[in-house]
Amino acid sequence: MSTANRPTSIEQMRATRARFDNSEGRRLGLAYRPSADDVFIATFPKCGTTWTQQILHALRTRGSMDFDEITAVVPWLEMAHALGMDPNAPQVAQPKVFKTHLSYEEVPKGGRYVHVMRDPLDVLVSHYHFHEGWFFEPGSIDLATHARETFLARPMGYWEFLLSWWPHRHDTEVLFLAYEDMLADPRGSVRRLAEHIGCALDPALVDIVVERSSLSFMKRHAAQFDDHLIRQVIDAACGLPEGSDSSKVRSGTAGEGKSRVPAEIVELLEQRWRASIGAKLGFQDYAALREALAAGR
Repeated sequence: MSTANRPTSIEQMRATRARFDNSEGRRLGLAYRPSADDVFIATFPKCGTTWTQQILHALRTRGSMDFDEITAVVPWLEMAHALGMDPNAPQVAQPKVFKTHLSYEEVPKGGRYVHVMRDPLDVLVSHYHFHEGWFFEPGSIDLATHARETFLARPMGYWEFLLSWWPHRHDTEVLFLAYEDMLADPRGSVRRLAEHIGCALDPALVDIVVERSSLSFMKRHAAQFDDHLIRQVIDAACGLPEGSDSSKVRSGTAGEGKSRVPAEIVELLEQRWRASIGAKLGFQDYAALREALAAGR
C-alpha cells in the first residue's frame, strides 16, 4: 500500500511537480511534422479540451467507445513520449487527432487546428478543482491562494495563450470556438467541427456525437475521461498517492466562476486582462472578445 502523501502547501506542490521532467517529450512533440489532414485540439488547460477530444473522436468513429481512456486514441502531443506513444504511428481512425497545450508559435505547423476559448473565471475554478485531490490534499489550499500562486504565476498564462491564437482565428486551417457557444449550440458545434476536419455528416451521426459528448454521457463513462494513463506516469514520478479523486468531467457549465471566485481575485484577473488583451486587442473583458468572435471580427 502506498504511503505517499499529497502536498498541503504551494511550496510542497511546486517541489512535487518539479520531480516530473517532460523536457524530452516536449522536444519530441515540437519536432513532430504533421500531415495536412492532422488535427490539433490546441487549447489552454481547462477550456473544453477533453470534451472536444470526445467530439472529434466520435465524429471519426461514429461514436466508438472502444478505448481505455481518451488519451489512448487522441494522444496529448507533448506527453506522448512519457506514455510510450509514437505520434507518427497510425491512429485508430482518420484523421489523426492530437490534444496539445502549445501556443500558436510553438505548435507544429502544417495541419488543422481547433482552438477553444473560455471565460477565465470558469477556467480558474476548473483548474483549481482539477489540481485539488491530485496535486494537493483537498481543502489544504484555497481557491484564492491557488489563483495567486499557480494560475496567475504561469509563464505562458491564459492571457498569453489566447493572444497567441487570436490573430489566427480567420486562418483557413484554424477553427476558433468559444466554450460557451459550444454549450449553447451543441449540434451546430458538431457540424462546424465536422466540416473543419472533413468528416461527412448524416443526421444519425449528428445525433450520436451530440449524445456521446453530452455531460451526462461523459459522466457515466468518467473513467474513460479521467487522464488515468497520464496520472499513473506522473504519480510515479512525483511520488503522489495512487488514485486521484480530482475529475476532468465536472460541471460542464458556464458562469460558475462569477459566484465562486473571491472579489479580490476577480479584480486581479480583470487587471491582467486589461494589461494584456485589453491593451493589445482593445477588448476590455471576455464578453467583448466573445461578441467580436461571434460577429466574425
